[in-house]
Amino acid sequence: MVLTVKTRDRTELVDITAEIGRLVAESGVRHGLCLVYVPHTTAGVTINENADPSVRKDLLMVLNQMVPWKADYRHIEGNSPAHVKSTLVGTSQTIAVENGHLVLGTWQGIFFCEFDGPRSRTVQVRILEGVFRE
Repeated sequence: MVLTVKTRDRTELVDITAEIGRLVAESGVRHGLCLVYVPHTTAGVTINENADPSVRKDLLMVLNQMVPWKADYRHIEGNSPAHVKSTLVGTSQTIAVENGHLVLGTWQGIFFCEFDGPRSRTVQVRILEGVFRE
């Protein structure tokens, strides 16, 4: 399954929790794993708090401070910071599925991380059925 995400800013965290949850529900899988993978070298995916939007702003602020846009980068395209941020955040997350629902903490959400936008991006979602016991 493929989810399309359209971003508006150079760096942005887009909440995709509801869309991923919908795909899990539509799959009919009751127990298993949901793999969320971003096939881009200047984007990523993370799980973090989705109750307070300022957490997203804080995460981007720190990433932008750690990896500034202006530095002595050598990559000719000029988007080296986006590649570094993608490497730091990662391009996949695996979430347990129980009773047909994503197993996320009360405050957790799944975020597509744009580091070189705005763009139209894809997120690959694979829902694997299986019996997992605690």
